[in-house]
Amino acid sequence: VQLVESGGGLVQPGQSLRLSCAASGFTFSSNSMGWFRQAPGKEREFVAAISWNGGIRSYADSVKGRFTISRDNAQNTVYLKMNSLKPEDTAVYYCNAAAIKTTAAIFRSWGQGTQVTVSS
Repeated sequence: VQLVESGGGLVQPGQSLRLSCAASGFTFSSNSMGWFRQAPGKEREFVAAISWNGGIRSYADSVKGRFTISRDNAQNTVYLKMNSLKPEDTAVYYCNAAAIKTTAAIFRSWGQGTQVTVSS
């Protein structure tokens, strides 16, 4: 399993970013996928998940209405569009296969993540 996240950066509050995660080593199109994040000194937490065909999407309350998860099964890629970013969104963002109902990550191994910093 290989998960490669990209697209992070330093932005001001209210701005947007789109994260990408390229996946390989498993049957991407058969798996629900999710985004998770870990802020300094905190546990990794669930952010969003999408079912294998995109028909079901789930979000953490803290990002609902601001973030949108999507996927491209032809490209084995999952995306996270983040709008109206807040300083509390600052974290390293990771993707993983995810159980759509429990929002738990599936694979034990994680990618390197991509840093998102929201600061004025």
